[in-house]
Amino acid sequence: MLTPALEKLLILQDRDTRRLNLEAQLKAVPCDITLVEQKIAAEKAAIDGARAEWRELESKKKLLETEIGSLENQLAKYRNQQMQVRKNDEFQALGHEITTTQTAIGALEEQELQVMFAIDEARKKFAAAESAMKQNIAGHEERIRTLRERDLSLAAELQAAQAEVAAARVPLDEPAWRLYDRIAAQKQPVCVPIRGAKCGGCHLKVSSEAESASRGKNPDIKLPVCDQCGRIVYWES
Repeated sequence: MLTPALEKLLILQDRDTRRLNLEAQLKAVPCDITLVEQKIAAEKAAIDGARAEWRELESKKKLLETEIGSLENQLAKYRNQQMQVRKNDEFQALGHEITTTQTAIGALEEQELQVMFAIDEARKKFAAAESAMKQNIAGHEERIRTLRERDLSLAAELQAAQAEVAAARVPLDEPAWRLYDRIAAQKQPVCVPIRGAKCGGCHLKVSSEAESASRGKNPDIKLPVCDQCGRIVYWES
């Protein structure tokens, strides 16, 4: 049978355990929010990466267009010059330049076609990625809202739990709550049952004196403790 002091301590421990659990949950919320924010940042970075790839291809296409335009102007200039020359060697030299320029234009136009195809693929890829990522971001933002609501709820619950702990400490005498606090600062749970002559906290064998006291056979010991870990022990019938 539990002593009155142990009954009060078990009530305190139950309420204190709830308080500690709420504190741990509340402490985890900011970390959870940070993790979700990192996921949002990663999604946005992926969107920016897809957009940058598309824009880079567009820039490459414009550069090719500029180069082709420049060569076409040069080609027109060579043709005009060829029409004005009188010497055969000059005519042939200009003809060679015309052929070389046409070849260069053809190569650039081939590159331009490849880039245009790549732009079309990049545009499709970006559109699909943006749609999926925006949905993901929306889900992450909803998760953050839920976590912030949970933060407020946990804070209110914790405040109530702290009040319950304070109320549970009132009936205890000073030696009892001092012993409880000293153990609680080092380990949890504070009060544990004896099962099979072993401490329910460290699972090591308790002394016959501690076991006897936990059974109420030694009234001088109001709060028996485990010889190994120092927890308060009680007999579980």
